[in-house]
Amino acid sequence: MKKVLFSALLVVLLISGTGAGAREHAAGNAAVAGRAPMLVTVDWLGEHLHDPSLVLLQIGEKKDYDKGHIPGAQFLEYESISTPHGQGLMLELPPMEQLVSVFEKLGVSNDSHVILYFGTNWVTPTTRAYWTLDYMGLGDRTSILNGGLVAWEATHHPVSTESRPPAKGSITPAARKEIVADAAWVSSHLNQPGVTIIDARTHEFYSGSQSDGNPRSGHIPGATNLSYLDVIDQDNNKFKSPDALEELFKAAGLKPGNLMVSYCHIGQRATVLYFTAKMLGYDAKMYDGSWEDWSHRKDLPIVTGDAPGKP
Repeated sequence: MKKVLFSALLVVLLISGTGAGAREHAAGNAAVAGRAPMLVTVDWLGEHLHDPSLVLLQIGEKKDYDKGHIPGAQFLEYESISTPHGQGLMLELPPMEQLVSVFEKLGVSNDSHVILYFGTNWVTPTTRAYWTLDYMGLGDRTSILNGGLVAWEATHHPVSTESRPPAKGSITPAARKEIVADAAWVSSHLNQPGVTIIDARTHEFYSGSQSDGNPRSGHIPGATNLSYLDVIDQDNNKFKSPDALEELFKAAGLKPGNLMVSYCHIGQRATVLYFTAKMLGYDAKMYDGSWEDWSHRKDLPIVTGDAPGKP
């Protein structure tokens, strides 16, 4: 039953992992000296496509990769960076050894510049892959291609059907446990000054008016709501401008200097908020278990309705 529920929910998550309106930019790009830009444009990638340190990873359906991908790109099997289905939660970080093995086989090393991009509409799995690499200590060497493969092709850049196994990479991980929140951490920081918890689900799930199949409906007490859909332009799957993103987070109650903690259904859509908040310069965490985990823990409080509420 859990596998069936996972498959159904994952299909919905993957197909709908898009968002709403903006301009081309490289937000937060160069904001921190010594790190790779978090977001790159197709023009930037076109100029750097043959950089020796570049590792391109496409996320999406394998058939889309086989039809045509950015030259030199490898295919990242999304399920390979999560615990096996049927074991524990629907989507959660696997052991570090598994992650190292997966990315080394794709040619990633500590000195690589990893570019993640999606084939068609897989925005939320792509930000989840970014968060995973950030957890491994490789976030400063990882970027997302704004608009993905569609933006690349729309600007008449070349695609290829050729796929060559890369030379194996070498990764010495440096786990960043501080970007991962669990139920105990969230429970102990409810309504704490300096911590802003944001629910990335669409409003009907936040309010509890619609169930996602978990035991309880509603949201974590004190959490505000900023749907992952609102930070991405639905027309082109590009991130909204920094100014627009700042306004969205401000409306969701995020203040300068606050720690932003996001959650969603299973820990995928929430990574869109993690990525954008970090890109804007905020400290951020993501609750990996998200509502699936919280909902099953009957000892933890929930709130229904439009207001954040208190425990």
